[in-house]
Order: sequence, then C-alpha cells, then structure tokens
Amino acid sequence: MTSMKKHIAAILTATILATALTVPAATVEIPAIRVSSYKGSTLEVGERSGLIIGRSDTEYTVTTSDPETVAVEQVLTFWVAVAKAEGSAEITASNSAGECGSITLTVNSTIPTPSKVSSDEDSTCLMDNLEIRQEMIRLINQTRKANGVPELPINEALMNAAQICSNRRYTWHHSPEESKAAVDAGYPYGFGDNLTVFTGTVNAAQRAVDNWINSPGHFQTMIDPRCDCIGVGVTQYDGITYCYMFVGIPDSVNFYA
Repeated sequence: MTSMKKHIAAILTATILATALTVPAATVEIPAIRVSSYKGSTLEVGERSGLIIGRSDTEYTVTTSDPETVAVEQVLTFWVAVAKAEGSAEITASNSAGECGSITLTVNSTIPTPSKVSSDEDSTCLMDNLEIRQEMIRLINQTRKANGVPELPINEALMNAAQICSNRRYTWHHSPEESKAAVDAGYPYGFGDNLTVFTGTVNAAQRAVDNWINSPGHFQTMIDPRCDCIGVGVTQYDGITYCYMFVGIPDSVNFYA
C-alpha cells in the first residue's frame, strides 16, 4: 500500500510539473513607437517640454487625453507638450501604419525651479537641434539593444549638460568643465561621455554614432551596461558639427559634485 501511495504521488508530481512547463511565459509588449519627454514625466504648470518620438524618419500625429491639463503643439517638425493645469494626461503618438506609443505626463501646481547652469551664455539654446538629438538617441539605443544592453531613457540634466558642452564647441575632452556642467545642470553622479566633431551638417546623427561605433573606446562607453540614462547635445556652427553624448552611471562619483 505504501509503495502504491508513493507511485500515485510520483505521477501527480510529474503531471503538475508537466502542466507548469507548458504554461507560456508572460510576454512584455514593447510599443512600436517610443515616446519620452525632454523634461521627464513630471512637469510644472506653465512648463513646455519637447517630445522625443522614435522613429524619427516617420511623420506622427500626437494627441492628448486631456488638453486642459497637458496640451500638445507641433513646432516645425517636432512636438511639444504644454503643462496647463494640475493633473495627469496621456500623450499618444501614432503613424499612418496604425502603430502607436504613449507617455503619461503629470503636472504639479508648484512654480518650476529653473535648472542650474554655469552661465547665462550656457543657458541659451538648450532646445537646439532637437530632431538631430532625437535621432542620435534612437541610434544609440538601437546600438545598445543590438549589443544586449538596455535602452536608455532621457535625463533632462544630462541633455542640458551635453548641449552646454557642445555649445562651447570643444574639439577635445575638457574633463573638469564637462564634470562641472553635469553637476551644474543637476546630475550629481558620475557619467561617461563621448565627443565627436566633423565637417558638414548632413546626416549628423548617423555620422556621430558611426564615429563612436568605429572607435573601440567610444563604442564601449556607448554600450556600457552600468548606464541608466542618457543626454545628448548637438551644435552646428560655420559648417562644423559638434556632438556630445553623456550617459549616467549612478554607482560612480563626480568629484565636482
């Protein structure tokens, strides 16, 4: 009788295991269109934030679930979210193929505190070349995904710091100034950064990322698995393009913080 009970128990255990193994694993649905906000998912009343929508080679229609809370405006070929009143609204981008993606923006009622920057001159043009920067982030994340590391969300402070440094038109790394720019913009941790400068302004995002892919050191910075956020800057002046990439590494130290 005892052996019979053991036999039955073994059969039941095997059946349970077989059933468990046949249950399909839950799949994570990845949106066809990635939507993020230049200033993050939380805004203050009166703030405007550029929307970063990928892929950048496609035209999109952008709508809001509550225009009284967050309105959307098209400025040239990119979209801007405008915080109107306290609350939350879902912003949805769709294309002619029926693909869509969305982001929920929350608006607080407090008066916004401007990001700290190192000088009045540096604080200008932080929204320059958003289309090129959007495409650069898309290409960087595409490269990271192809190399088995997570894509990176945008960090407003690193976006500002990278743009400040590109606006200075550096042609080689100025580590103290770059570190101070990150701290002054509001990012207190260590980071990795890439710089590339080239003649011409056409296909700037692709050329910048290609330059970094073809340079072993820059490539490793771009696909560093320790990173958790990204910011990029692009300045075009007198036929020359200056591009910066800042990737945040929260477990490291910025000695200028």
